[in-house]
Amino acid sequence: MRVSLRQIVLDSREPKVLVRFWAGLLGGVPVDRERGWSHVEAPGFARLAFQPVPEEQAGKNRLHLDLAVDDVEAAVHAAVALGATPAGELRRDDQGAFRTMRDPEGNEFCFVSA
Repeated sequence: MRVSLRQIVLDSREPKVLVRFWAGLLGGVPVDRERGWSHVEAPGFARLAFQPVPEEQAGKNRLHLDLAVDDVEAAVHAAVALGATPAGELRRDDQGAFRTMRDPEGNEFCFVSA
């Protein structure tokens, strides 16, 4: 059996808003679809889709995206300008540096560098 990753789906209160944040961060064009769904196909990335849900996010993400960048702090500044919020300080370990962020709906993701 062959399995491939087609898309990553995030629940969202406002898919049309959230897709524009992620399109701005990753590149690509935001697409609004039927029944409130939206998605972006960013270069070099699986499709990121946003499914409308009525409830707010509750609790910590069980899954998050690690986004590789050359300069973590520059990426943080760019993401904040798009509506992200830092969720911690820059951390370093034997793998490199990373910083946890939250998108406009509170979904966590990290910027990482070697």
